[in-house]
Amino acid sequence: MNTKINKIILLLLLCYITNSCTDTYALQTNTYEEAIVVEATLTNELKKQEIKITKTARFEDEGVTVEKGANVIVKDDQGNEYNFTEQSGIYVSQTEFNVVPSRAYYLEIVTKDGKIYKSSNETLTTETPITSIVPTVVSNKQGMGVQINVNSYDPNNTSKYYRYEYEETYKIVAPRWSTFKAVVSGPRSVDLIQNSTDTKTCYSTKKSTDIMLFNTSNLTEDRVNYPIRFIEQNDYIISHRYSILVKQYVENLAAYTFHKTMKEISSSSSVLSPKQPGIISSNIKCISNTDEKVIGYFDVTTVSSRRIFFNYTDFFPYTPDPAYINQCDDIPFKFCFDGEDCEGETMLYKITNKAITYVSGGGSSYTMVDSVCGDCTMFSANIVPSFWVE
Repeated sequence: MNTKINKIILLLLLCYITNSCTDTYALQTNTYEEAIVVEATLTNELKKQEIKITKTARFEDEGVTVEKGANVIVKDDQGNEYNFTEQSGIYVSQTEFNVVPSRAYYLEIVTKDGKIYKSSNETLTTETPITSIVPTVVSNKQGMGVQINVNSYDPNNTSKYYRYEYEETYKIVAPRWSTFKAVVSGPRSVDLIQNSTDTKTCYSTKKSTDIMLFNTSNLTEDRVNYPIRFIEQNDYIISHRYSILVKQYVENLAAYTFHKTMKEISSSSSVLSPKQPGIISSNIKCISNTDEKVIGYFDVTTVSSRRIFFNYTDFFPYTPDPAYINQCDDIPFKFCFDGEDCEGETMLYKITNKAITYVSGGGSSYTMVDSVCGDCTMFSANIVPSFWVE
């Protein structure tokens, strides 16, 4: 199950579950029953695999509860066992491993109160790599912008069902950064010191939250050209340099159907519209008590990833870079304390509380701006990502 499935989906599920712990169950409104939620996607990547186990939540709850103290094991048909330990709310495999073709895997969970859950046997899907990620300038109903498409091709026509995630990282440059910084040096004094360049350039990273699916079952070829991301021209995240890492999961029909149903449930219209998804099919069930309920899918899938970079000027060379803040107006201060219109106390207070940063001036007159305009660390991180290239 996709680890990006957000709390909204969990809250929706809570109010719909009524059947016992079987492979499929119907959803009904106005009913809350506690169930565990399993998010498990094992891949062909050699790494420490992760499984998330939580409990369903009511609409009024502010968060979800992690199922703590469970014994979590993945087994295969060759007698191999992979134990998972709880780390910061996620169960992580004790050793690195990758799922391999022609071997069946299943998940066992024993909760601290003795409930036993088990998945069906699952085998690895076809390995189909991403062939390219292509950004192009397009104009659509949202306006002018960059459309990013992911492409892949399976000549054997065996993949068919795809799920996608992405992680985007972008450079941020403070538009009113100054080489000098104003610091309070006394009860009524300010010094100008050399400003650190660490506050000028930052990098932010965000992960996708939607369930993104594509299938080629109705096409003549198992060829993907999927529009994974559209970014408007005036969006500041592409104003300097932008990178996107795309992951492509090849799923079997059952896993694809499960995620498709989850996507329909999480859409804003599905709760109120007469078109209800109705049934969620899961491959995990409770074997110790048929009345216990479980939501989730034990997904064994191949994954392919690819990263690209581009600059704003690659696509809009004659257009001013969009700023991350609409206005960065000068804020003048009369730096005195006893006369009429003196603003010394206000200026010292705002510097101390990092509300403003220095632009120019000195002595009895200073020009400042809101800190967000001159210091990108106010909302982002100044650490250069390990994968970043200029």
